[in-house]
Amino acid sequence: MSEKSSCSSASSCSRESCEGCPSKQQPQSFQVEMNQYSDIKHVIGVVSGKGGVGKSMVTASLANLLVSKGYRVGILDADITGPSIPKMYGLKGPAMADDEGVYPMLTENDIKVISINLMMPDEEAPVIWRGPVIAGMVKQFWSDVIWGELDYLLVDMPPGTGDVPLTVFQSLPVDGIVIVSSPQDLVKMIVKKAYNMAKTMNIPVYGIVENYSYLKCPDCGKEIAVFGESHIDEIAEEMGVKVLGKMPIDPAFAEMADGHFASASNPYLEEAYKAVTAK
Repeated sequence: MSEKSSCSSASSCSRESCEGCPSKQQPQSFQVEMNQYSDIKHVIGVVSGKGGVGKSMVTASLANLLVSKGYRVGILDADITGPSIPKMYGLKGPAMADDEGVYPMLTENDIKVISINLMMPDEEAPVIWRGPVIAGMVKQFWSDVIWGELDYLLVDMPPGTGDVPLTVFQSLPVDGIVIVSSPQDLVKMIVKKAYNMAKTMNIPVYGIVENYSYLKCPDCGKEIAVFGESHIDEIAEEMGVKVLGKMPIDPAFAEMADGHFASASNPYLEEAYKAVTAK
């Protein structure tokens, strides 16, 4: 189709006149409309450049911290093919639904949660969907779920910079993101990928949380760098962002993540809490 025929006044316009057309100058929005029964004040994304760095642990820990301070909190589990939030809190579906929409399930500490595992009859069944279908489900978690009134909705993203993070950044009014990393050699490249994607999409980056920073010896208290020495401070300084926490390997958190995470209190994320509640 030619440029002229795509304009509503194609019979009278020219290339020169189209340059000043308001419809051309106006940026296109891909944001999805929130469910009419939802009122969400802030949306925070929790992202990682690769899997296995404890992103869901950070999401749940931050949610626990927020709700303990009196905020109304929800978690949107956007990791469709690898959901773990329901298991961490001991939640089992199916989530209730009616003509108005889908209702999130409530954890023991009053966090509202929605996840693909709460929508399927068998939580162990694999989700073998292509990217557009997965992205569509994430949009429905925003448009079809009745969240009610929330101060903060945390979005637990899948790792990487693929379809789902792109969909979340374009479709939801994300206030900012927290990047989760680990002290491995590839961390600089991986963190930068997540950081650069957010910047490309004009999403603010609150800072970086490093997980698996060290293991504290139970006998002598010495901190052991199991995954190598951390360089997160230098990386954060180079990118101009803050380090929001350094979480050690703590077997207690691993135990609570098997269905009892509502009782978890993570003291290492105070700076992350301050960053996301600062505005």
